[in-house]
Amino acid sequence: MDHAELTTEQVLKRDIPWETYMTTKLITGTCLQLLRRYDNRSESYRAQLLDDDGPAYVRVFVSILRDIFKEETIEYVLALIDEMLTGNPKRARLFHDKSLASEDTYEPFLRLLWKGNWFIQEKSCKILALIVSARPKPQDGIVANGEASNSKQKFTTINDVLKGLVEWLCAQLKKPSHPSRGVPTAINCLAALLKEPLVRSSFVQADGVKLLIPLISPASTQQSIQLLYETCLCVWLLSYYEPAIDYLATSRALARLIDVVKSSTKEKVVRVVVLTLRNLLSKGTFGAQMVDLGLLQIVQSLKAQAWSDEDLLEALNQLEEGLKDNIKKLSSFDKYKQEVLLGHLDWSPMHKDAIFWRENINNFEENDFQILRVLITILDTSSDPRALAVACFDLSQFIQHHPAGRIIVTDLKAKERVMKLMIHENAEVTKNALLCIQRLFLGAKYASFLQA
Repeated sequence: MDHAELTTEQVLKRDIPWETYMTTKLITGTCLQLLRRYDNRSESYRAQLLDDDGPAYVRVFVSILRDIFKEETIEYVLALIDEMLTGNPKRARLFHDKSLASEDTYEPFLRLLWKGNWFIQEKSCKILALIVSARPKPQDGIVANGEASNSKQKFTTINDVLKGLVEWLCAQLKKPSHPSRGVPTAINCLAALLKEPLVRSSFVQADGVKLLIPLISPASTQQSIQLLYETCLCVWLLSYYEPAIDYLATSRALARLIDVVKSSTKEKVVRVVVLTLRNLLSKGTFGAQMVDLGLLQIVQSLKAQAWSDEDLLEALNQLEEGLKDNIKKLSSFDKYKQEVLLGHLDWSPMHKDAIFWRENINNFEENDFQILRVLITILDTSSDPRALAVACFDLSQFIQHHPAGRIIVTDLKAKERVMKLMIHENAEVTKNALLCIQRLFLGAKYASFLQA
């Protein structure tokens, strides 16, 4: 059977020759005795053994994973641990029992993330994430395994584990080891681990945020809805971390989140996206972008629906109020700037408003004429005739209203780009390209005359 398709139940049906391992001194007599009591027993009987002597069984399992390299046996022990933790996730605390202070309980799982087949990798990831999340927080002199500083033995530290996990998770998101389960497994694990500050930091440093963006898209099947939910959960956790917010601001994340919240009917998905948007609202230019993308109308539509979650209703109310405040605060130039930076050019009133150009012409000098440069880039890259026409018109307005407009636009090499558009198939584009060229060559007065 393909190892990638193995199940825990199938693996646990194997007969492992524990006596042979004892004969070859790969396990001790005590290990053999414990395994005989535990192996092939009912779930309730095993649960009692774990209640009575859990740390001893953890010691046996970890020592086998450390000392035995036969794949079938590794799979079997991982299946035993997986069954143990699935039955009661709180048993992950057993790996941090004081009696195991001299055991490196992290190392075997971290090593197996990279060494084994998909079954081994998947189980190691799941188990390691649970063990890490269950570790006691340092207090009263108690430290989790791997954090002791007075040991001469080289232990795998919690930092090693978290960084190793992030490295493996990013590798799965880039090139999954399993075609259908690699990405969901990585996202599921990531959603559990991003509460850790070090994981957030390592994930952002590994350029992991961009790997999440393509996964933020409306879902149809139950499996894809769960993946979407957990991906959005990751983004929500990252929305509390400034360096991640900086990356989200320069990606397509916001537009994708809004597409999801607009089309999703699953309450848990809507809730996590709305909570994320609420977090981002006050950060940088997110508020202005949300206004530009029409989020207020979407929020008002969502409020009219019947939701059972009070946190969601509260978040929708807060988001609505915040968006209304943003609309009040945005000056006409802020709105214009957002429109240009997002590339969503349309004939909104400010473009043809002479007062807007007179009052804001000096604002175009910000950041070394950033807005002008973006308008010129739109001429090069956009396939939208409306955006091309508006960009040509705005350049002509700048030439008309700025004292050095013709010189600046010429220096930015806009002339060649505009001239190419004079033969565009769209009449609106050619008309505004012609107006821009007239103002470049003839000056504002004559161009106005010709336009008339």
